[in-house]
Amino acid sequence: MSLCSRSWKKLCSPGFQPTSAFQRSPAFQRSPILKPNPVSKPSPAWKPLDFPRKGIAIVSADEKIEEENLPDYATAGQHVALKLYVESDFSESSLDNELKAYERIQNTSNKHPGRYAVRSLLDSFCIDGPNGRHQCLVHPPLWDNVYGLRHRNPARRFPEPVMAFVLERLFQALDLLHQECHIAHTDIQEGNLLFNAEKSVFSDFEQEELDNPSPRKELDGKIVYQSRELGQAYKVSRLVLSDFGSSMRVDDGIEHLEDIQPDVYRAPEVILQIPWTSSVDIWNAGCLIWDCFQGEHLFTGREPEFETYRSRAHLAEIIALLGPPPPGLLARANLRSKFFSDTGKSCTALDSFALSNTGLIGNFRAGISLPEPRTLEQREKFLKGEDKECFLRLMRKMLQWEPEKRSSAKELLKDEWILKHLE
Repeated sequence: MSLCSRSWKKLCSPGFQPTSAFQRSPAFQRSPILKPNPVSKPSPAWKPLDFPRKGIAIVSADEKIEEENLPDYATAGQHVALKLYVESDFSESSLDNELKAYERIQNTSNKHPGRYAVRSLLDSFCIDGPNGRHQCLVHPPLWDNVYGLRHRNPARRFPEPVMAFVLERLFQALDLLHQECHIAHTDIQEGNLLFNAEKSVFSDFEQEELDNPSPRKELDGKIVYQSRELGQAYKVSRLVLSDFGSSMRVDDGIEHLEDIQPDVYRAPEVILQIPWTSSVDIWNAGCLIWDCFQGEHLFTGREPEFETYRSRAHLAEIIALLGPPPPGLLARANLRSKFFSDTGKSCTALDSFALSNTGLIGNFRAGISLPEPRTLEQREKFLKGEDKECFLRLMRKMLQWEPEKRSSAKELLKDEWILKHLE
């Protein structure tokens, strides 16, 4: 499916222009941004640098120089994106995870649709810098991410056809990772889902930089360049899942208890410290869908007393939405005693939810009150009738306390709500 429908054109209309936060960033608020050819006379402390445009020596086109002598030098004028790793213990671990994930991906069949729903690695190389050696990954260039595109719309949400397109691509990617690569991504978020764009977007970007070089400044002897946004894309045919720096093998025989995932997308088994599998990605996807389609987080985990994310606040929100966790799940939880007492035969505080899960042994004792219960039907605010019921059935396939009861990515690709809105 290609996003060139009315929904895409509406999303990319002139009224939905992007806004950059770069000029409000701390780095550029500390000192003025100087353009290469400023109108006013700059301060001597911030003398701008400009590249000469005349008097440059011209080398014959037949004479090979520097990188042209390398065996893999290409003259095709291909645009690529470079991902540069900085030197740190975290980066070393992240790089190792990413390279191992790409190795597994490249060993899968090209016939699997998920191969075209994950970011591909073209090459990698090392470069020496003043602070050590850095690994660079070479990727095909991509356009905006899901967060950026969603915020071009004043409503901060996707219409149904765009949402269905995103879900189809995401579940194709997860099916490849889970079933063929035996990998859990563990970091699915809007910034890691990127759209492609027509080649003209990148050639126009290149020409604009030549015609109007980016503003820059000198800071501590280094040149800092202001980022330039890519132009508008009016047709995309792909969306890819990227960034495998947090990915983990799930076929290694290891009992995984690592603290993973973005806070608001964290699966209950991670919060309760229950050995997790690739099904954490399915819970993560369900929470992400709510962001994109409803324009708000399903769970925040924000505790007013501390004004920050806390696991107990997140767990309380899940209970308010889904009811208490099943006893069988709690029996596997290493952190059960942190959140629940062992006394009492039922959780009287939770019985008032009048939901089916009433067999919980013990009381929620995390030191905070449970929020007022609100069902998915009460929280969903844009759909009506059968379409709403169909969408909520999709959500419930992912938002299950017990990981084993969540649908697989392959099963979710056949969901009726997605298929209906892809037509």
